[in-house]
Amino acid sequence: MAARRNRRGRRNRGRFGALYKLLSAVLILVAIVLGCVVFFRVNTVEVVGDSPYTAEEIIAVSGVEQGDNLFALNKYQISSRIYTQLPYIDTVNFVRRYPDTLVIHVTAGTPAAWFESGGSCWLVDSRGKILESGDESLVSGRAQLLGLEPVNPTVGNTITVREEEQTRLERLTAFLSAIQARQMTGSLTSFIDLTADYELRFGYGDNLTVLFPMNGDFTQSTYYLQQTLWTMDERGIPRNGTLDLTYGDSEAHLLPERWLPDGAADVEETQEPGIVEPTQAPDPENTTAQGESDETDTTHAE
Repeated sequence: MAARRNRRGRRNRGRFGALYKLLSAVLILVAIVLGCVVFFRVNTVEVVGDSPYTAEEIIAVSGVEQGDNLFALNKYQISSRIYTQLPYIDTVNFVRRYPDTLVIHVTAGTPAAWFESGGSCWLVDSRGKILESGDESLVSGRAQLLGLEPVNPTVGNTITVREEEQTRLERLTAFLSAIQARQMTGSLTSFIDLTADYELRFGYGDNLTVLFPMNGDFTQSTYYLQQTLWTMDERGIPRNGTLDLTYGDSEAHLLPERWLPDGAADVEETQEPGIVEPTQAPDPENTTAQGESDETDTTHAE
């Protein structure tokens, strides 16, 4: 009997010991959470990075105030407010610097092209985000988007199109992102034509039209364009006419007649049609072809 009572007592003590450990863990967790809520509160908000807006403007739009809890801040809501209400902000990231500082890292968006809708001109970045609207003076010298009809454009939001144009929009943003990654956005001029199903046509520089496969790998196509332009410059071949890069055998066909979207053609009389076989340019990922701009690659906001 005594042995049985001892075994029962040990089992009871084991059950109470496990319960005690669980309650202790819960109490410790609650104490940690309460400590974070009470002590880690925002006292300072810092803004760093490249931006056309002042730190005060960004902080005001973020909605973060002194006394807010660092742990309770919803970074997705904050970044969404900044991203949409300050259109020229392209990326937003956060760093919590304990015990009381929130650091907001931002980068600026880069205008890439424009479209016309409702009698206004709408400027967009490489991700299709609408940066600004205005008259023709706003978009002077930039490439006009052809072949898309955006629906209800709104500054701060990305382009929305009808379902039948969704594929074209996806190809456009892929193209613009690849061009920007090569630091070539500043050389896009005149037009970006998406009306054909099989090829994308765009103006490049003063007198050149370039043709890309519509469904091709734009990362590879922009690399090959970079190499071809480098070779043309090295050989003294003018950047005039139409540079056709739609051939699967990696041939660059340079035609004397420049394709233009209005059906007209600009012909350089002294230029003969031919095939340009690009040579390897030095450091293609870091070096732009002659005349290209030096722009910073950006990424979408979180």
